[in-house]
This record gives sequence, C-alpha cells and structure tokens, in this order.
Amino acid sequence: MTAISLALTFIFGIILGLLLFLTDKGNLWENKVIQAVVAAYVNIFRSIPFIILIVLLIPVTAFIVGSFLGPSAALPALVIGASPFYARMVEIGLREIDKGVIEAAKSMGATNTQIIFKVLLPESLPALISGLTVTAIALVSYTAMAGVIGAGGLGHLAYSHGFQRGRDDVTLMATLVVLVIVFILQFAGDRLTNKIDKR
Repeated sequence: MTAISLALTFIFGIILGLLLFLTDKGNLWENKVIQAVVAAYVNIFRSIPFIILIVLLIPVTAFIVGSFLGPSAALPALVIGASPFYARMVEIGLREIDKGVIEAAKSMGATNTQIIFKVLLPESLPALISGLTVTAIALVSYTAMAGVIGAGGLGHLAYSHGFQRGRDDVTLMATLVVLVIVFILQFAGDRLTNKIDKR
C-alpha cells in the first residue's frame, strides 16, 4: 500500500505543485482561475482528516477498484489524501529557487518545457526528496489508519488481532514495526537529500 501510493502521490503531487507554482502571479503560466481551482482542491483535501476521507471516498473507491475493502481499496484515498500534502511541499521547494536562474534560462531562449524539466525540477530536487520523505512517513500512518476499516496491513493487525483480542503484545509489535519503517524512511530520505544537495 505504501509503496504504490507513494509512487502515485509523487507523480500527482509534482503535477499539482507545478500547477500551483506556475499559474501563480508573475510565473510562466500565470492564470488566476486555474490557480484558484488547484489551490482550492489542495486546501480542501489536505484539510480533511484521513479517516473521514476514506469513508467519504467509499463510493469512488468501489467504482475504481470494485471493492471498498482490502489493500487496493485504500489506494484512492491514500493518493487523494497525500497528493495535496506533497503538492504544497513541491510548491515550497519551487519557490525557494532563485528567480535569477529562471530569468537566465529565459534569456538564453529556453522554452517553458525546458525551464520546467531542466531548471525548476533539478534545482528543487533536494526539497522534493525531503518533502517526499515527510509524505512517505505520513503515508505509513495513513495506511495504519486504513487498516482499521479493513484495508489490511499493520493497522489491521494491531486493531483486529491485537486490540480487539486483548493481545497487547501484537499491538506493541505492530507499533514497533511501524516505527522501524518510519526510521528507515527518514534515514534513507535524509541520506539521499544530503547526497543530492550540492549547496
């Protein structure tokens, strides 16, 4: 659940983050209407608590996946919940880029596509990786919550086999495994960010 949802979140988050940045005032695709629509989508879905979002998206999930139970059924809610969160991280990373770099690329005749793929994304890569690390950790907690309503995974194990059966050892073990996963993700993300960041 975490791996697939993280990959999809990365793709959709980059797209949403670029739209937020590029359609803002003074940027390449300045457009108030698109900016307002994308910002509203991001703000709404970023604000809804994940457990409520899963319930709200049951009809959508059932339509896309064919069921609202199991690991694959959690994917739509995970991606829709995490993508706006990551999109804001992407936007922040893009805003940190020196405007002079973009202007220099324009003056050398770079197209908008070249500016996006050869200037904006490479320049903001450390921030994108760092943001993805934070998002990955949030997704681990989301998947644990999804387990409570039948999506499987460690959350389901802790709740149904641990809490409901009075097996504190199972709940504790599931919690420790989640913590180990979080520490591994944070360590890997930090190492990768430091390796890429040449500043």
